[in-house]
Formats: sequence, C-alpha cells, structure tokens
Amino acid sequence: MLTLSGLPFALGVDFDRLQQVLVSRFGAERLPLLLEWQRMLGEGRKALEVDKLRRVNDFVNQRITFDDDISVWGQNDYWATPTETIGQGRGDCEDIAIAKYYSLIDLGVPISKLRLVYVKAAQTGPAGTFLQAHMVLAYYATPTADPQVLDNLNPLILPASRRSDLSPIFSFNSAGLWQGTGNNASKSNLSRWQDLLARARAEGFQ
Repeated sequence: MLTLSGLPFALGVDFDRLQQVLVSRFGAERLPLLLEWQRMLGEGRKALEVDKLRRVNDFVNQRITFDDDISVWGQNDYWATPTETIGQGRGDCEDIAIAKYYSLIDLGVPISKLRLVYVKAAQTGPAGTFLQAHMVLAYYATPTADPQVLDNLNPLILPASRRSDLSPIFSFNSAGLWQGTGNNASKSNLSRWQDLLARARAEGFQ
C-alpha cells in the first residue's frame, strides 16, 4: 500500500457551507436534491452498516443520471465532488462512486473499510463483448473480507467474487493507494484525486 500523506480526510459534512456553494454555482433549483440527500443521510445514521450501504447505493443510483464528462463538464475526464454531482444531477461512474464514498463516510463508515476501485468492466455491445474502464466503490467488512461492490452498472450490492464482469486495476481512498498486480495508477489519476479532496474540503466536507 502507498500512503497518501498530507491529504485531507473526509470526516463529516458542513451542510450550511454545501448549501451556499450549491446555490452560488448551480442555482436554488438544485436545493431539493441536496436536501433529499441530507435527509437520507440523517435517517441512516443509526442504521447497521449493511443498511447504510443499501440506502446510499440506491439513493445515488436512482437520483443521479449517468452521463459522460464531455456532456456534463465539457472535459474528457473530470472528477466531480458530491456537491458538483448533486448540482448537475448527473455524472459518470467516477462521480457516482465518489458521491457514495463521501456519503458513507458521513454516515460513520470508517475510511479503512472503503476503497474506490478502478476496474475493467466487461460489457456487451452489437459487436460482442468489450472491456470498458469503470469505477466502483468497494466495502470491506473486515480487512480480509470479500468486498461488497457498490456499482451503477449493476444496482445490486454483490460480493466481488460474484462480479466476474469486473477486473480490478487499482484501488484507493483518502488514506492510501493499493496497486493491482502488474498495473500502476497513473499520475494523472492521483492528481485528480488529490485535487478533488482539496476541492471537497473547501466546499464543506471536513
């Protein structure tokens, strides 16, 4: 594991600050979704961790429309903070996984149990099966457990051993980076993650 020293950890949400940022950037019409998200988090704080996973996975999958970065941001690859994703109401797989990550941290799930995972996802198209770059969120009940996968391609939370369509490349969270066998995380991806952590902190994620 590579430790990402000096990076800010997400340990809570300043919803007053988030509301200010959202309205200033996206307008008051985006407030209802932010308030729905805040309500969902509030109602889930005392739930068991397995129920927190389900609540967050369902909420983000159902409320955030999948769209690519070119359509949403006019860029080839942009990692949005949860505030930005809620502000747009849409995002790609990275944005969706990141929103789930921050949501579960706010619900008290330890960072050590969560990893954002870059994978190759087997997809079926007119020309047959192909591999597509994708990101999911993995939850480890214990350090050696078969992780549960929170995904927008498959709405069911399943253990990684039952997701034969996914091939992990590397994973990371606010504390560190785990390299996949024979693969390396690109410097550009690590830079995007560091930039996102800093932007999220400025928006109200403590």
